[in-house]
Amino acid sequence: MTRRALAQEQAESNTRAAAGRTQPRVADPFDDDIEDVTDPSPQPGEPLSTDDLPFNPYKGNRGFTGAWHAMKNSLNGFRVAIREENAFRQELTLAAILLPCSVFVPVAPVERVALIASVLLVLIVELLNSSVEAAIDRISLERHELSKRAKDFGSAAVMVALGVCVVTWALILWPLASAWLQRIL
Repeated sequence: MTRRALAQEQAESNTRAAAGRTQPRVADPFDDDIEDVTDPSPQPGEPLSTDDLPFNPYKGNRGFTGAWHAMKNSLNGFRVAIREENAFRQELTLAAILLPCSVFVPVAPVERVALIASVLLVLIVELLNSSVEAAIDRISLERHELSKRAKDFGSAAVMVALGVCVVTWALILWPLASAWLQRIL
């Protein structure tokens, strides 16, 4: 028998066993009849390994196969973001300009990493914002205050990431730009 079949069989037996048990009454701090409460049976501990967990049909792939499927899903996410999200396309264009510039700018390695990380942060936050918006639109397309608030929070997060990117590039490139301008003038 495979590990999956064993885990599924064990989960089914656990479900059958749990269905046959009745839950003991837990002591209520405001209850005056303390003597009619039985001691609850000891609860089973945490599962010690993945074999102890019940079978989940949505988490079937592990190891190399799982990593392969995760990579395919990630690439599909990029394709959808490029095709459907105008803001992501604009920020990807900005990244296509700034990332090569960050390689050729004469700065220390730590500063170069900060330049690259600030650009990638914008892309990451935009992807997360797009996923929040898609999830909200999946729930309902009607206008609701909480939906608006969640989308506004995501938009604010993108704005903060863009601000961090601008400030990082300005602080690192300002000394180079001022030295270059002094040589010209």
